[in-house]
Amino acid sequence: MTVSTRHLRVHRFAALEAGPRLVVTGAVHGNETAGTRGIERVVREIERGDIDIVRGMASFVPVCNPLAYRLQRRTGERNLNRRLLPGTEPKEYEDRIANVLCPLLAEHEVLLDLHSFRSPGLPFVLRGPADNAGPLEPFAHEAAEARLAAHVGVQRVVDGWLDAYARGVAERRARGLTPGAVNEDPAYGIGTTEYMRSQGGYAVTLECGQHDDPAAPGVAYQAIRQALALLGIAELALEKPASPIECLTLARVIDRHAEGDRFVKTWTSFDALTQGELIALRADGTEVRAPEAGYIVFPDHAALPGHEWFYLAQHSRRTL
Repeated sequence: MTVSTRHLRVHRFAALEAGPRLVVTGAVHGNETAGTRGIERVVREIERGDIDIVRGMASFVPVCNPLAYRLQRRTGERNLNRRLLPGTEPKEYEDRIANVLCPLLAEHEVLLDLHSFRSPGLPFVLRGPADNAGPLEPFAHEAAEARLAAHVGVQRVVDGWLDAYARGVAERRARGLTPGAVNEDPAYGIGTTEYMRSQGGYAVTLECGQHDDPAAPGVAYQAIRQALALLGIAELALEKPASPIECLTLARVIDRHAEGDRFVKTWTSFDALTQGELIALRADGTEVRAPEAGYIVFPDHAALPGHEWFYLAQHSRRTL
């Protein structure tokens, strides 16, 4: 697919009968194309009449970051899925995307955001917080979001992203990073799903598998169809959720401090950790060990100093 870096391509199908408004996004990170391929397949099926949009509205953005997509890398000028907020003085390419993408998200009620990951592993889904009126991420659609998470076809659900990120910001400030550094702001943790919730909707991020896994586009495709079925936007068969479903919560983010910081082995997301297990060594020889039993998530062997290196997760008290 030829992609212009000067506009976003949006496929929108509006039914004549009122109903939910769903938006599906792909390639928020340019090298994560499973969602793009899944969206393209569904759009073709709608256009030739194999899927009929009968209620509400379905919008599809196959490539949210055209520059990163064209460069075949995660980012264009910065990470689009951090500090995703509209602004009056855009400075970077992703700021200009945000000024188009954020209003588009706000027009909808539900977001299915499709991603993939670097290391080998099974697909999983990220959901938002429990219903709350707190200052960080107030929310009132926990039950609906849980239903969506349950029906996208995976067996692992992870929560706690923004809470863990905010705790990481506090640790960065305690280390005395440059005042005003972008990753010292809790808003830097706001991505597509967090912005969607801030506008009164609900959302999940589906990590469809490893970037180059040939099965990942099929995971995205099936999830889109199930979202359309669940919301009644298309008359498709709704499959039962996978069983059992494991629910985890992100407890803490660990940053890379220096170029010499290194993992002691090649970790992949959801590798199990025992309490006290050695995970990494700092450049000065300091050991980084697991404070308690759990799992490592999103280990980034190429993380820049001052940025998130990996997350620690435990079993969540929340179920679906």
